[in-house]
Amino acid sequence: MEDRRTAWLLGLAGLLPFLLTLGLAGWGPGGWQETAVRAFLCYSAVILSFLGGTHWGAALQNPQPGHSPRLLIAMAPSLIAWPALLFSPLWGLAVLCVGFVLVWGYDLSRNGRGGWPGWYWQLRTLLTVIVVLAHVILLTRLW
Repeated sequence: MEDRRTAWLLGLAGLLPFLLTLGLAGWGPGGWQETAVRAFLCYSAVILSFLGGTHWGAALQNPQPGHSPRLLIAMAPSLIAWPALLFSPLWGLAVLCVGFVLVWGYDLSRNGRGGWPGWYWQLRTLLTVIVVLAHVILLTRLW
């Protein structure tokens, strides 16, 4: 029970950099906006890569026949996130947003669900919805 509470608190705290940089990028002082967009992009790439790492860990922690594809899929988020940082901010945001949706879709699949406690899906869904909405708001603001 304590692990669940800690995971929820840390997961929600992980939203703070998204929300802070979103606020500064959209409505902060003019000189800070460009830096805030870049910070949002960098943090987004880090978190998307982290999601791949969770699958890497789950596959290694709970080895089962046929988990090799999960190890390959675990690499996809970082291979999406890194090049997104090389694109223009608008395209980078779009690519990262799609990356979060794709990883979430895999997480909800039969193969992606293995190795997680039942409560994890509520947390994962809430965090993904907020992160995707933050991307959409910033995309709309930059457009």
